[in-house]
Amino acid sequence: MSIATPNFAGAAADELVAVRRDLHQHPEIGFEEVRTAGIVAARLRALGLAPRTGVGRTGVVAVVRGGRPGRTALLRADMDALPIEEENDAPYRSQTPGRMHACGHDCHVSILLAVASVLVAGAKDMAGQVVLVFQPAEELGGPKGGAEAMILDRVLEEPKPDAAFGLHVWQDLPVGTVGVTPGPWMAAVDEFTVTVKGRGAHAAMPHAGVDPVVCLAHMVTALQTIAARSVDPFQQVVVSVTQLRAGTAFNIIPGTAWMNGTTRVFDRALWVRLPGLFERVVQGVAQAHGCEAEVLYERGNQPTVNDPALCRFASAAAAAVVGEAGVRDDVRTMGGEDFSAFLARVPGVFIAIGSRNDSRGLTHDHHHPRFDVDEDALRIGAEVLLRTARGFLAS
Repeated sequence: MSIATPNFAGAAADELVAVRRDLHQHPEIGFEEVRTAGIVAARLRALGLAPRTGVGRTGVVAVVRGGRPGRTALLRADMDALPIEEENDAPYRSQTPGRMHACGHDCHVSILLAVASVLVAGAKDMAGQVVLVFQPAEELGGPKGGAEAMILDRVLEEPKPDAAFGLHVWQDLPVGTVGVTPGPWMAAVDEFTVTVKGRGAHAAMPHAGVDPVVCLAHMVTALQTIAARSVDPFQQVVVSVTQLRAGTAFNIIPGTAWMNGTTRVFDRALWVRLPGLFERVVQGVAQAHGCEAEVLYERGNQPTVNDPALCRFASAAAAAVVGEAGVRDDVRTMGGEDFSAFLARVPGVFIAIGSRNDSRGLTHDHHHPRFDVDEDALRIGAEVLLRTARGFLAS
């Protein structure tokens, strides 16, 4: 496959890898990205930019201003790592115990820094401006995450972007492949916790109590009717109960039982309805069993929805880099992403950059302790993001 990355060949490609490996060796989790933010700010200053630091606590923002008036594009990279012990033997493995870049955010930072360098070099011929956003705490997501923190810190104001673009190295796609999916491609992520209250009793005399364990078991089953009977079959939804807790001994019916889990959905309208559907099922089952249920339903990330009209810029950029055969428009996942917070306010596109290489054993999924990528994805991602931004600003 022919891959066209003229802006990121030779020394520029080597620099992409070197920056990524340095960041990989020094991972920092959400809102602790002090070293990472310092490196980003220093490199932006070296380009002649005036970065704002401490945006959304540990985020960094800078603006590349073109030589002519025009529109504003926002480009975002997330910076945080995960609380995972790395199991790779690579020379650039994490040097921080219990911390690892297991999702590729080190790649994203390196890519955006490289794009910034090319944008600055050609700024006088560029119409409009580009806002460079280096975001903390993507992994926390939702109201607690870095995207919302930066938005509260006015990252979408002064200047206000007309479009937002981001990318993610994507282990489900082979290197040399790019995913640009119009409409929703990553799901909303919510978390639920339910405490069922009954009345304890001896296990030999269940009639003397109200069993919350039996009630909880029926709830787990009944919740699957949301997908099976309450939602249009063409609207995908997942309800996963992932934790159950109850009891202290084999012969005691406990007074309470507890469960925790997550819901995932693509459609925004269904996302709005989902808490009500969940509450109806839980409370109905509780009442049928003579129990009480306390429900904590917490919003996480919104659906990540790509603007179909803006996808044409990303698709054209990707086709120019990897060829039309290497561009996919059907990449979807029930995983979530807090770039959705930007896309809920500004039209834009989130791009998937293939990073898997079966022949080299680079096959482990995101959040795995042996996650690693084919570093050719760095120059491909940088070229696609650069061409996407330039295409939008020139249109």
